Amino acid sequence: MAKSPSKSPAELSEFDKQQREYFGGQICGIDEAGRGPFAGDVYAAAVILPPELIIDGLNDSKKLTEKRREELFDVICACAVSYSIATASVEEIDSLNILNATMLAMKRAYEGLSVKPAGALIDGNKAPGLDIPEMTVVSGDANSASIAAASILAKVSRDRYMAELDKQYPQYQFSKHKGYGTKLHTQMLDEYGISDVHRRSFLVKYLKKKQENDGQG
Repeated sequence: MAKSPSKSPAELSEFDKQQREYFGGQICGIDEAGRGPFAGDVYAAAVILPPELIIDGLNDSKKLTEKRREELFDVICACAVSYSIATASVEEIDSLNILNATMLAMKRAYEGLSVKPAGALIDGNKAPGLDIPEMTVVSGDANSASIAAASILAKVSRDRYMAELDKQYPQYQFSKHKGYGTKLHTQMLDEYGISDVHRRSFLVKYLKKKQENDGQG
């Protein structure tokens, strides 16, 4: 099945224009980063873009190079009417589950905005339950300018956070895998065990398999 071509920044902005008309005012885009990793907080960002702004090169953060994301991060922060970046902690992820913790991070990002929008566009198919009208947009970061902007802020912020964790816990090599369950990360877990920045609820299968292997040894 062929992949659909990426939409241009103008097409992403046109989508947002239609949603502003629907909601009757400014909108914010909200997206998250870091739902899948074995370690670290989950991040979310909320962004309100100026209505007429078209950001050159804006796209889903997953389709951009790290260098381009960093460049666009600065552009978005400089141009946005308002933006906010928030997190939910490893402890909250383990106690609430990752979906609820992600919704909490999204809600915190929205609440951190200095301007209250008329409506919110949420990436995905579940809304965090804000005090303004919400619209979920599946693959929103590939369809909406404001969600794409939020995806970049969330992704870059989380990657920077993982780089800081790499300095604190160099044995796990977080800068290389960003906390995801790669072969390298699993090898580091085998060697050094679980740290206090690992999501224990994500490591149930890993621990079970390790116990089984240890029992056979």
